[in-house]
Amino acid sequence: MSEKNREGKRTARERMQAQRAADQASSKRRKKLMVGGAVLAVIAAAVITGVVVQNERSRPETPTAAPAGTIGDKNLVIPVGAGNAPSVLTVYEDPRCPACGIFEREFSATVDQLEDAGKIYTNYHIVSFIDRAVPGKGSKTGANALACAQDAGHFRDLHDVLYRNQPDETNDAFGNKAVLLNLSKQVSGLDTPEFQACVNGGKYGGWVSSLQQDFDKSSYKSTPTVLLNGQPIYPKNGDEEITPANLVKWVDAANQGKQLGTAGSHGQTPAPTSAASEANNPSPTAG
Repeated sequence: MSEKNREGKRTARERMQAQRAADQASSKRRKKLMVGGAVLAVIAAAVITGVVVQNERSRPETPTAAPAGTIGDKNLVIPVGAGNAPSVLTVYEDPRCPACGIFEREFSATVDQLEDAGKIYTNYHIVSFIDRAVPGKGSKTGANALACAQDAGHFRDLHDVLYRNQPDETNDAFGNKAVLLNLSKQVSGLDTPEFQACVNGGKYGGWVSSLQQDFDKSSYKSTPTVLLNGQPIYPKNGDEEITPANLVKWVDAANQGKQLGTAGSHGQTPAPTSAASEANNPSPTAG
């Protein structure tokens, strides 16, 4: 092989090696650019996500439609009785709660009498946690129906009717809106097209959920939870068991020397005065 041919092959080989080196360098540069671009994309996405989360946190909470006449933080409390009554009874109940049914069937008449006499002002928190543990939706639909009854000025009446006719906890009868509407016929003046639409449309579903979220944040973990002027009285007040007679005795003792409230229609509750405000009825978060 001539020297010229050898030189030509060497030159060609060197050109190929130089081209391979250039290709490898170019490939490395592309990979670095791709990795760098991916990192920038991740950073950009994180920044955007952070901005969105911060905006969500700073955005005012969307108000939840609440029944007429509700009070307290976010209007989650349904009040019954004279707003200027000297004592406040606070009750946390679930429509499907069997213990609540037992409590109401034993005490509702006494509570109603104390309200009508202007001795107590009752604040109801209608929660709905039993639907989580027992299949069904009766807690939520029952609570919505009670909210609809509050709108119509008949909360106490329907409340008492539902607990008198409460099904077994595992029977989701209150999940059937037709059952609730049928029971509402026992309340004079409640069976109206407006009430039916409110129940069937689940008008206060968001309010019911907000109320349960509030209960979840509280120190209260069971129903019924019953307090008199902020102190637990169910099942005991100190060493004494709760009975209708004892409840009257405890209320009278708390009211001694105080002016009784002005009894009005329990369907259209007067605005609470400072004596029966939420200051004397701690929020769930206060325990």
